[in-house]
Parts: sequence; C-alpha cells; structure tokens
Amino acid sequence: MAQNYDVVILGGGTGGYVAAIRSAQLGLKTAIVEKSELGGTCLHRGCIPSKALLRSAEVYSTTKNHAADFGVQTGDVTLDFSRVQQRKQGIVDQLHAGVQGLMKKGKIDVYEGIGRILGPSIFSPNAGTISVEMKNGEENEMLIPSNVIIATGSRPRTLPGLTIDGEFVMTSDEALKMETLPQSILIVGGGVIGIEWASMLNDFGVDVTVIEYADRIIPTEDKDISKEMLKLLKKKGIKFATSAKVMADTLETGENGVTIQAEINGKNESFSAEKMLVSVGRQANVENIGIENTDIIVEKGFIQVKKSFQTKESHIYAIGDVIGGLQLAHVASHEGITAIEHIKGNNPHAMNYDLVSRCIYSNPEAASVGITEDQAKEKGHDVKVGKFSFKAIGKALVYGESDGFVKIIADKETNDILGVHMIGPHVTDMISEAGLAMVLDATPWEIAETIHPHPTLSEVMGEAALAVDGKAIHS
Repeated sequence: MAQNYDVVILGGGTGGYVAAIRSAQLGLKTAIVEKSELGGTCLHRGCIPSKALLRSAEVYSTTKNHAADFGVQTGDVTLDFSRVQQRKQGIVDQLHAGVQGLMKKGKIDVYEGIGRILGPSIFSPNAGTISVEMKNGEENEMLIPSNVIIATGSRPRTLPGLTIDGEFVMTSDEALKMETLPQSILIVGGGVIGIEWASMLNDFGVDVTVIEYADRIIPTEDKDISKEMLKLLKKKGIKFATSAKVMADTLETGENGVTIQAEINGKNESFSAEKMLVSVGRQANVENIGIENTDIIVEKGFIQVKKSFQTKESHIYAIGDVIGGLQLAHVASHEGITAIEHIKGNNPHAMNYDLVSRCIYSNPEAASVGITEDQAKEKGHDVKVGKFSFKAIGKALVYGESDGFVKIIADKETNDILGVHMIGPHVTDMISEAGLAMVLDATPWEIAETIHPHPTLSEVMGEAALAVDGKAIHS
C-alpha cells in the first residue's frame, strides 16, 4: 500500500539525514530512501574514516620521528595497520549507530533500497511518486510525497581510459579498505583529497609521489597556502610533479606495480610505484533515480537548482554534491536545512558560499574562508594583507609545530575582511573564528580588539589582524 509523506529524501548522507531531522522538527512527515548505509560517503567512505587514518598516521609519525624532541624515549616504534583500520571502523560504527538513533528519535521512516522518481499517477497526479526497490528482496514500496529532496551525493571520478581495478589503481573508496600499506604510491591529483592522502601515507612511511595537472597543488586555495604546503610536504619527503598531464593510455600494471607516463613541459616522464591512487574530483550520482521522468535540468553532470534549492520541478529539491559547487559535508547539511525551511514556507536566507569555511586535514593542516588575494584583486578590490607566522606563537612552539601562518585579506577602503587563509597546527579548528567574523561583517580591528588568551594558538589570529594595518606586536 502506498505511503503518504510531506517530504521524501533520496539519499541518507550528511545532507539527507540532516534535512530529515530538520523536517521532522518542523512537524513534517518524513522518509529517507538510502540504498547503502545512513551517513553516506562522509561517514563511511570519506570525512570520518579518512580523518581517523590521518590521526593514526600523525600519532605514528610523531612518536617515531619526534618523541625524542619532547624528551620521550620510545625505543622501536612499529605500526599495526590492522589495528589502525579497526579503530577507524569502530569510530564509523559508533557514529552510524548515532545517526540511526536520531532517525528513530525523529520518527523518520527509513527505506533501505533504491528510490526512483516516477511521473504523476492516480495516487499523486501533481507531485508524482517514488518507487523504492527494496534491497532486502521485499516487495517494492510506493511512496507519495508532497515534496522530494534529491541528496544522492557523488562518487570518485577517474580520468578517461584510466581503469580502476581496486588492486593496483584505486580511488579513495578502495584505498580506505587497504589491509596493508604499499611501499610506494603515485597519487594522481594534488587537490584537497590527494594532498590529505599524500600526507597520511607519508606519515605512515609510504614513499609518495603526487602528479598534478595544474601548475600548483591545491590550486583552488590562495597561492601563499599552496606554496607553503608544497614546501612543508617536500620537507617531509613527498615528491611532486606539477603541470603534468597524465597519459592514461601508457598505464601498465603487473607484478612490479604501476607505471605511467605524464607530459611535463612538452616531454614525457615515466613514474612507477607499487600502487596508484586517482584523486581527480567527484561526479554526481544522477543516474538511475528517475530524473528522466521529470523536467529537472542536468548540466555538466550536476542538477541545476535555484537559490531555494528547487529544481525546475517546484516540488523537487536537490542538495549536496549532486548539485556541484562546494562538495563539502557541512555545505550539504546547511543546504538541506535551507531546502526544508523553504518547503515549510519560512523564507530562509540564501546561502552565501563565500562564508563557507574549507579545510584540508593534512599534516600540516590548512583552512580558509572567503576569497583568495588573487580573486579579491580580480573583483576590483584594493587590498591590504596581514600575515603572521606561527613561529612567534608560544603555544605553537610548545606543541613543536611552528610552521605555517595566518593570512588576512581586507579591503583598504571599507576595511571589510575578504578572506582568511591558514596553514599550520590545528587551523581546521581555528577557522570558525574567521568564519564568524565574516558572517558578522567584522573588520580586522574588531578581531584584534578581541582578547585572545595566552598562550593559545588562536593568538595568531589577533596578530594577523593587527598585521593588516602594520601593527602586529610580536613581529
């Protein structure tokens, strides 16, 4: 028998389940259709498991290479990678159980299967229906929603002709399941995910080479951040090739591992390693969900939406990775909340993506909010910049992590903060101060007037804010 709902959400990832919770809070009868596991990519194949591995890698590297710097004698330090993976899975399982509990608390119905949008029917002549192909073999369910939210997420992209076999050539999905670490690895792609994996595997003792198509790594970030990240990762022993066009047809795999060529400055250069990780972005999951039964527009692989996240079909919304833009879990969550608020008629504020904090969880970490210095100049701003090093911050020296800096970009005329960019210890935990400052339209003077406790890493924010006007104290 068909079930009626105010909202049916296709996809139970971070965007989908957060939208469902907000929907239930607002009194809407809500269902989620999820073909795999609640929590989606972020919880099971992305944010959480990769950061669990990064933490283990950091502890191992610190203990092995730097414990003596703190006066701690450790003797021989060994890595039990199976225990690393067990810890990662334990964290995932705990959080997964928490999400399941939230669904029960909110009285949100969860259908385990593949949901497809069908055209109008006798049950729902205006909004259409959702058919759910149940994964447990039970008879298909038919859902009748007043509104639909597509939150089907994304999957790793590969290069044309570069076949992912899961053994020699992997994406992050397969890499997260490795039972043993390779001796060496080629990472194709020096963006956020590629750099996180390069840092992690290097800290685990793997010989890492990164091949990046652009002329610099993490090319979407401020140039000063890219330059500093390259310097610090090279110092750790990671090798880089930039402006390198990988030639997929030269890929060879076998007993000796992987070999591939890349064109660099008009010349072909060969690279070899035990394994290869392909990290060249993500593509939206728009197939097999019934989009062809709607008037929804898909351009360049992504669903097109309005500021309210409505598609061309006014009762169907789309959020998260499936619409492109900033493919981040926290973005998907806020898009989901905004969509639900719009469904409820609460007239929510449109999201300002310039105010979204972006994080790279490598070692060192990097984080940013707002626009880069180059983007500010391209937009016609006359900029002033404050930059302050962690080397003058006492807490950073106490931690033994004093590389990096904070950079604040402001408009000379208005004094508005345009962007904040950080690289160094725990900056992913500090970027929210900058994000809040931008939301509140604060000036560097107001950040500087905020008394930052001593000794803390956050003092670097106050000093960088003072530096914007040449008033830094400890430089």
